[in-house]
Amino acid sequence: MDEADFKTLLARLPVSWWETDADSGRVRSGGGAFTDEHTAHRFLKALSAEAGSLPTARWGDGARLGEGPRPVGGALPGDGPRRTRFEGRTFDVTWSDRGGDARRRGSRGVAVEVGGGTPAGAGAYASFADLSPAAMFVRDASGCYVWANHAYAHLYGTTRDRMVGRHLGEFDAPDDAARFVALDDEVLTGGHSLRHTLTYRRPDGSPGYAAGYRFPVSWGALRCVAGTYVDVSEYRHALDCRRRAEEDLRALRDHSGLPCVRLSADGVVGEASAAAAELLRLRLRDLVGSPADALLAETPERAALHAVWGELTGGRRRNAQSTAVLVDGDRRLRRVWVHLSAVNHTRGRDAGVWAVVTRLGLSHEPQPALTPAQVRILALLAAGYDNAGVAAALRLSRQTVDYHLARLRRLLGAATRPALVARAYVLGILSPHSWPPRSTTAAHPLSPA
Repeated sequence: MDEADFKTLLARLPVSWWETDADSGRVRSGGGAFTDEHTAHRFLKALSAEAGSLPTARWGDGARLGEGPRPVGGALPGDGPRRTRFEGRTFDVTWSDRGGDARRRGSRGVAVEVGGGTPAGAGAYASFADLSPAAMFVRDASGCYVWANHAYAHLYGTTRDRMVGRHLGEFDAPDDAARFVALDDEVLTGGHSLRHTLTYRRPDGSPGYAAGYRFPVSWGALRCVAGTYVDVSEYRHALDCRRRAEEDLRALRDHSGLPCVRLSADGVVGEASAAAAELLRLRLRDLVGSPADALLAETPERAALHAVWGELTGGRRRNAQSTAVLVDGDRRLRRVWVHLSAVNHTRGRDAGVWAVVTRLGLSHEPQPALTPAQVRILALLAAGYDNAGVAAALRLSRQTVDYHLARLRRLLGAATRPALVARAYVLGILSPHSWPPRSTTAAHPLSPA
């Protein structure tokens, strides 16, 4: 191991080493016991002032400034390795001269901290926070980093070794740096923690968001600000995307003109478009919260919708198409074609079904229910069958066919055969999209999911 490798190793350990040159007064030092060179030099000056017999170089006028190390257990300078204290920290100190006259040749020594290698009170914090996924930092009052963990450096696309000792203005935009320094001042002045969410500029130029706390700490002799934050940029981005999607859906729902409602799993209207309220001749606030069954007429389609509803809400189908007969606020009936889509449970919203009306029949007064034979007669009339042809197709007598035709004229308010056919199409009894003519229920079965 060469000298450079050895110094690199010591830089990560809780030790401080030094070499002095009496001729030039130059001091070389290193190790990981102190976060900055200034503190290391103060330690050496205080050590020189405390032990007059310690071989030293010229320390200048500051040699006796401040509180020096105090021997522990009665050890005296010159007795070999001894334990001493400096600013609340305890070190085992060993030194020797560099050969010859110590006052000419200088000295060398090493101090090993007893109980850890970080500033007093910070060891547990740094050990816990070093590899925490939350971003953490410590800055002094001037805005210079004295410590940062890996997660914090990653936010800026750098390493913590490159951040320590440098001002935050080297990593943040001027406006952001000024804002962060102001927050630090607020914490140091008030002496209490501060919880907030902040915006910063990421290395790629995009905005980043972090939420957490900053609070005052003692870092050696320094009064500093520590912070712990969680990067919530991706979470904010997801929320923004969701909000935009909901706004787009709301605009589509309200301004497309499509009658649509969102139904809960128990069949209650949770959301509705203005077009749906207009179709049903109800106020929107009256429509929301009403049960869907109250909007359906007692027809065969109702039973078919109930059957498919269980499959949609039970997760066995994702979508379906069907016909339904709606009852509006004026008790008029209207046959519609509706598309049903199941929606899964999302945060803050329960599972349900979106129902969108795709085609509308004409609104009409409620009519007596027709028998299957009467509906079949209307389909045959629409196909061009005469009375004899109808009787043969249904294996009925001519008298029975005449009876049904007379009853249909009274029920549908039509005096002639063409009028009967026209009324059957207008009222949605026959499908306008099938040939040969078929009833609406038979022509539009529920489609597969």
